[in-house]
Amino acid sequence: MFVLDKHGHPLQPCAPARARKLLKMGRAVVHRHTPFVIRLKDRTAADSEIDGVELGVDPGSRHTGISVFTAQAGERRARFAIQLDHRGASIRTKMQQRAAYRRGRRSRNLRYRAPRFSNRTRPSGWLAPSLRHRVVTTASWVDRLARWAPVRAVHVERVAFDTHAVSAGRSLQGVEHQRGTLAGYEVREYLLAKWKRRCAYCGGAGVPLNIDHIHPRSRGGTDRVDNLTLACVSCNQAKGNQPIEDYLARKPNLLAKILAQAKAPLRDAAAVQTTGWALWRELNARLPTHVASGGRTKWNRTRMGLPKAHTLDALAVGKLDSITATVSAVLVIGCTGRGTHARTRTDKHGFPRLRLPRHKRFFGYATGDLVTAVVPTGKRQGTHTGRVAVRATGKFNITTAHATVQGISHRHVRLLQRADGYAYTFQEESSRL
Repeated sequence: MFVLDKHGHPLQPCAPARARKLLKMGRAVVHRHTPFVIRLKDRTAADSEIDGVELGVDPGSRHTGISVFTAQAGERRARFAIQLDHRGASIRTKMQQRAAYRRGRRSRNLRYRAPRFSNRTRPSGWLAPSLRHRVVTTASWVDRLARWAPVRAVHVERVAFDTHAVSAGRSLQGVEHQRGTLAGYEVREYLLAKWKRRCAYCGGAGVPLNIDHIHPRSRGGTDRVDNLTLACVSCNQAKGNQPIEDYLARKPNLLAKILAQAKAPLRDAAAVQTTGWALWRELNARLPTHVASGGRTKWNRTRMGLPKAHTLDALAVGKLDSITATVSAVLVIGCTGRGTHARTRTDKHGFPRLRLPRHKRFFGYATGDLVTAVVPTGKRQGTHTGRVAVRATGKFNITTAHATVQGISHRHVRLLQRADGYAYTFQEESSRL
């Protein structure tokens, strides 16, 4: 649990049992509901011993893992874990929809207006809004964690794979870089991401996978990554040194799919590569930031015997000797946004079809607020805690972890936390130490 002193300055995090004891004794109050933060009433940072914590960040195209841990003499102990679910794909879809509406209105039998996208300049370091969202959201949560915990440094996985180690041929930094401890891990990480951790021939997942040459080396095939794929043990042995055209002679559709995917770029990996330096600059402007490649992260995770997960990857980023503790639950944070500025809804042609109220708050509540409702009688009797969807009639809908309860009167509702553009749920961690 995160702990603040009486002036709101961060202290060393404590265990949940310790937080419950402080609240029961009246020495602390609840500062924030999710993530749970308490504020002590009788302690200041100057009177406390603060060792500090560090953050590990595993950026991804759809999900970003953030781990809060203590580090002493190369030993890491996890204290808190977050999985941040981005909405970059939704932003991209919305912008394409907006562009289509505008293009349609210009091309119909209406007053013509020429497009204006060609007369606008983009500043240096410009990123598309769907990519900028990933950078800004991750940096925003690092800022939040720095307000609730004494963060000393950040470790970020800058790329999913080292393109220099992936490329075949010579190494610009010597043979040690190419044949060191991490040799091969960069290529494997690239292939696992490209082929979605499945056998290319049978589609098997959750089984040991070997690196297979699409065109066998014994028949002139190279070690370039566009000639490599993943195969389970049985498929790898069955194929042997046959040309892929012979091995898949009876499966022409699968053959065409594999050959096309071997040449296809990685869209998600490209998004991570594009935002890597921008994220590092944002984080380094706030806290001392250390970078590492995805190959080292996987090597650390494999040594510790941890499964693949965004939060565990975040815990394993950078240089470390051992990981002695992981968390039991992960806070999953979904980016929902704060609604829309538009007060109309459009039809399929892009024209307004209805109008929304000019204000978003009713009876002191707004859609997205975290509330609890205690209904004493009726078919909705019970306690319901979750996000609320407000209505002008005063009959609200509350979405809990199990279902959506409709028609709860605003008189039974009590506010826990104002909407901040995110939805919060918990899930079990993949593995515990």
